[in-house]
Amino acid sequence: MKTYYAKPGEVEQEWLLVDATDIPLGRLSSEIASILKGKRKPQYTPHVDTGDFVIVINASKIKLTGNKLATKKKYRHSGSPGGLKETAISDMLATRPERVIEGAVKGMLPKNTLGRAMGAKLKVYGGAEHPHKAQKPRQITLEV
Repeated sequence: MKTYYAKPGEVEQEWLLVDATDIPLGRLSSEIASILKGKRKPQYTPHVDTGDFVIVINASKIKLTGNKLATKKKYRHSGSPGGLKETAISDMLATRPERVIEGAVKGMLPKNTLGRAMGAKLKVYGGAEHPHKAQKPRQITLEV
């Protein structure tokens, strides 16, 4: 019996809709990363992008457990001496909640060209509206 490997042209990709209301950030991110990689499909192949497109709505209503809302920070550096900037997660959730989920999922994807292609299939929106109605996304509930 030969091992089956999916080819890039024969992969069926669908659009899935996830509501992030009251779901912990880490559990939501790991489930989304699994969907983007294609690990929920029987034809999963590590070197082929077999994952689905994921639309996340209500990103501003995610839940952070413990004291993370007050203490967790995101860091970035400009490259200049003394150029380290830090932003509290609570501020990010108030201004750009999409970036919180995108950053968490990006850290769980492969760090190569394939991982960047998988990350491009993630669409995150802070509110309940999204512009992807033409793709007819299927609503799923995550077991978290």
